[in-house]
Amino acid sequence: MSYAILKLAHVIGAILIGAGLIGVWLADLRSRQSRELVRFSEAVRAIAVFYDGLVVPGALLLLASGTWLIVEFFGGWGFLETPWLAGMVALFAFEFIEGNTVTRLYFLRLRRLTVEALSVGAFTPALERARAEHLPTFTHFLDLPVLFLIVTLGTLKPESWTVFILGASLAMVVAVTLTLLLPRLYPWGAAPAGR
Repeated sequence: MSYAILKLAHVIGAILIGAGLIGVWLADLRSRQSRELVRFSEAVRAIAVFYDGLVVPGALLLLASGTWLIVEFFGGWGFLETPWLAGMVALFAFEFIEGNTVTRLYFLRLRRLTVEALSVGAFTPALERARAEHLPTFTHFLDLPVLFLIVTLGTLKPESWTVFILGASLAMVVAVTLTLLLPRLYPWGAAPAGR
């Protein structure tokens, strides 16, 4: 397969992941703003649609095209000697593992708890506890900064590890800031307006 076609597939995969992660981020933000169970459940359902409909297919396309590109055009395991490419692979592997363990499992549990809450007609204590968990919130807020770093490495192709180290540090700072700031802007336990 030609380099141009593989690169196109890779770019399409990145677009799908980016669109999906932005959709997940916005739907999650909407869920944090709502204390109405039906609206909350719609936001949780949207998270699943964006994740399963865009992020997962994009990740699989990136995995396939990226592996093929590395094997055919970047010398296989020789990619480890190229900082920008090794950094992209390391970040993708981290996101792939984290996204399919911590973040995905959390959103699946959140969807199940939301369905249970809908069946009783009110937010349940289990759902309230799940929304207050810090680790899934942090990893969720880390997704977009890491994707931006992957795109930066692939675009700038730095020959040293400096951009990777600075970018990873900035991604962590952004994720920690969002994890600490957003729950304070939309406190989950606060009563809705008018109550």
